[in-house]
Amino acid sequence: MSILIINNQPKQSTRVRAQRYEYFCNYKNCYIFAMKKNKLLLCSNTNNQLLRTKQAMDELPERIRIKDIARLADVSVGTVDRVIHGRSGVSEKSKKRVEEILEQLNYQPNMYASALASNKKYLFVSLLPQHVEGEYWTAVEKGITDAVAAFSDFNISIKMCYYDAYDYTSFTSAGNAIIAEHPDGVIVSPTIPQITRNFTDHLNEFSIPYIFIDSNIPDLHPLAFYGQNSERSGYFAAKMLMLMSDKADEIVIFRQIKEGIIGSNQQENRDKGFRIYMKEHFPSCRITELNLHPKYPIEDEQLLDAYFAEHPEVTCGITFNSKVHIIGEYLEKRGIKDFNLVGYDLLKRNVTCLKNGSVSMLIAQQPEIQGYNSIKALCDQLIFKKEINCINYMPIDLLTVETVDFYLDFQK
Repeated sequence: MSILIINNQPKQSTRVRAQRYEYFCNYKNCYIFAMKKNKLLLCSNTNNQLLRTKQAMDELPERIRIKDIARLADVSVGTVDRVIHGRSGVSEKSKKRVEEILEQLNYQPNMYASALASNKKYLFVSLLPQHVEGEYWTAVEKGITDAVAAFSDFNISIKMCYYDAYDYTSFTSAGNAIIAEHPDGVIVSPTIPQITRNFTDHLNEFSIPYIFIDSNIPDLHPLAFYGQNSERSGYFAAKMLMLMSDKADEIVIFRQIKEGIIGSNQQENRDKGFRIYMKEHFPSCRITELNLHPKYPIEDEQLLDAYFAEHPEVTCGITFNSKVHIIGEYLEKRGIKDFNLVGYDLLKRNVTCLKNGSVSMLIAQQPEIQGYNSIKALCDQLIFKKEINCINYMPIDLLTVETVDFYLDFQK
């Protein structure tokens, strides 16, 4: 195969240019690129009869259209459209010719325009833990609904589904209901791996892409994950807590647990990272645990009273869930000061405790962005045919009373 590049002179007549093209058409299997002032005028094979016509001398527009490609390939617009979108019904010869021209022109289809012109509707479903207004998952939902509004021109809709984080059968029932909906994509906060796998196996069976949010199970191969690196976050939290506590001899981990179920993979991974740091750097520090009930907060005061009565020397603690305000508000009520407490997430009650001094530091993870980017990833994959980055870690943002207002203002 030969390649010839013809640079047309500004004052060269159409007749002279046509003679030059006619001459080169005698070459077999030769590609000709006609240029004028560094602008591509023509890209075609010598066997293409377009070279012998005056139409071939017309300049291509600034924005290459499907009909321009069809003209150069000497095929119909429908053929080009089928090749671009990978549909059947095109001969190998025509397909090859179109693909060669697409490659030479570095043509990128306008998927936005195609999607806008399409009448296809997309149903996305989210499966999140049950919660009340103002809790952590409210911010995730806001990100999801903001993204649905932003991409509403492309006929997407969202259905919110929920499960009890402390009841595995609840996750299974909600998952089965979602499968029955036959959605185009799913956003899910996973429960334990074995239960989550049953759900994702069904999604894979129907070729439904799914996004993991908040916590990841890499072995289940989601389309994408949005959330913190939980283990590294716990490791970092331990480091910050020990810097504040002046190398304390004992630390308490406050947990919300029901019948042995913590309710979040992320909390377990943070706990793991925390203990790794402590074992590496403070192996003699004693770590105790206080289990609070997730659904009967009225009992929490009694449990906290009993713990502090038994451990009056403990001056620092941490919780790996978003409800550090339970401990912070208790400390304020009991007048306990000089207790170093670290928690997660910028719930309004958490921020109030931070400003009141009952919480020392909060670690944030931008839940709204997690929700927004999950919808965006589904749109990029299904509508715009883009490659999706699989692992998307959120920053580990450490906030104190001095910095939290600036952070919140920036997030608005």
